[in-house]
Amino acid sequence: MYRSHTCGELRMAHVNQNVTLSGWVQKVRNLGGMTFIDLRDRYGITQLVLDVESNKALSDEANKLGREFVIQVTGNVAERSSKNAKMPTGDVEILIDSLKLLNASELPPFTIEDETDGGDELRMKYRYLDLRRNPVRSNLELRHKLGFEVRNFLNNQNFIETETPVLIKSTPEGARDFIVPSRMNSGEFYALPQSPQVFKQLLMVAGFDRYFQIVKCFRDEDLRADRQPEFTQIDCEMAFVDQQDVLSTFEGMTKHLFKVIKDVEFDFEFPQMPFSDAIKYYGSDKPDIRFDMKFVEMKEMLADCGFKVFEDAEYVGGICAQGCANYTRKQLDKLTDFVRKPQIGANGLVYVKCNEDGTFKSSVDKFFDADALQKWADAFGAKPGDLILVLAGDKSKTQNALCELRLEMGERLGLRDKNMFSPLWVVDFPLLEWDEDSERFHAMHHPFTSPKDEDLHLIDSDPGKVRANAYDLVINGVEIGGGSIRIHNDQLQNKMFKLLGFTQEEAEAQFGFLMNAFKYGAPPHGGVAFGFDRLASLFAGLDTIRDVIAFPKNNSGRDVMIDSPSPVATEQLNELSIKLSEVKKD
Repeated sequence: MYRSHTCGELRMAHVNQNVTLSGWVQKVRNLGGMTFIDLRDRYGITQLVLDVESNKALSDEANKLGREFVIQVTGNVAERSSKNAKMPTGDVEILIDSLKLLNASELPPFTIEDETDGGDELRMKYRYLDLRRNPVRSNLELRHKLGFEVRNFLNNQNFIETETPVLIKSTPEGARDFIVPSRMNSGEFYALPQSPQVFKQLLMVAGFDRYFQIVKCFRDEDLRADRQPEFTQIDCEMAFVDQQDVLSTFEGMTKHLFKVIKDVEFDFEFPQMPFSDAIKYYGSDKPDIRFDMKFVEMKEMLADCGFKVFEDAEYVGGICAQGCANYTRKQLDKLTDFVRKPQIGANGLVYVKCNEDGTFKSSVDKFFDADALQKWADAFGAKPGDLILVLAGDKSKTQNALCELRLEMGERLGLRDKNMFSPLWVVDFPLLEWDEDSERFHAMHHPFTSPKDEDLHLIDSDPGKVRANAYDLVINGVEIGGGSIRIHNDQLQNKMFKLLGFTQEEAEAQFGFLMNAFKYGAPPHGGVAFGFDRLASLFAGLDTIRDVIAFPKNNSGRDVMIDSPSPVATEQLNELSIKLSEVKKD
């Protein structure tokens, strides 16, 4: 037996017991007559003590130990004379009787401490060492608990966990597929699933009226903080339900997870915000409603104002930052530089300071007098001491920029507290969105999303105005999950494919199996998929999902630990009848 107890287990009740511990050496301190060793495992740290005078041989062995050496010790538990209240085991220590080296270690490339000196790339290269650190380990423990509670809740709601295939058919909609060549079917390919969408719909046709799966999904797209090429979904589907049934069920699951994992209780129904209002007031379909600072549209009140920047703009809008009228010119210049960043793309920034004495100071004093600026203040509900910030330009681009400015001001003013949670459902998404490049409609969610019954009459005459039975759960400006009520009859599904530019032959080739299934009594059904990684990172208070994933990829989609992706042998390519073309390098 390598250990009788873990390194986080011993307390005063164990004093005078003889115990055996195994773990990694966190630190060795030689204080002359005494040697102290901090021994660490997944559960905590225990201090070991060796009296140099009484046990010279063991002392010599202890002095050879370095950081991350793996050892086994046996000894008696004793009360510490100098207790450490910061450690759960800080009241006791082990008086070593025997010490055995299980494995030596090279000097780690970074310190295995809560606050490490290792950068992101270095820690990812040695991820197995990074996982020894408390913050990373605790994130994965949180993830484990989250998964357990998801299964617990859904099991109690009569959901059946069902696995679906990982090697599937490639489909043209959505993000790029990861493609897998088939050796047994030369010249043909599988795709890795972006989601189990069609399979969970087929399970509804099969009569499995409540399905779920915590499932790996894959998308070959550019990465960012909340996106990885492989990610995990809580994937769910229900039959004989309408939109509100789905929202109620998964609002209940969300409340359960917050109560059990975070001890946060929501005693209210999550608000539901139409997509149109989310864009109008926040410039985003995932608004952060922890703070107000809604957009105010100004175009109508600025007609014939004489200021060409406003008159020529498709959209003029702004926000009011409370208590910021004391911003200096340097601070305002930094805000201007912020909105002009290429990734934000605004042309400039107009400001109005609402001074405490009732006067105004603005960057457009030449064009707007005090009476005009008072009308601005009235429109924004601005009070003395507040700061109005205005952007103008193309509508969509300017709303996006104003969204980023709002979030930046929320950050500066401390309004985006990670310990405060503000959930909402965004509903009534457009069914379709027009793509100028391809000159056709694309599905806002996916081709199987049903239109609202009250908008069906528009599907032939004005399809761009049709709203979808689609919904997203948004918490603190992060899209945690999304789904829709599905089309469940083949006539409407065929019409949808036609709207999306599929020929009958293309629709049959891609989705014929699903359309055929709909002919055999498909029930009304709908579902949702939660981003499991995003939910875990939200609970952990992180800005990136990488630290809730055991072995993540970097922003280039590479696993720098195992050096993947990597070339494969010519023999493997030949077996697959694949010939590589020469790749031109910049």
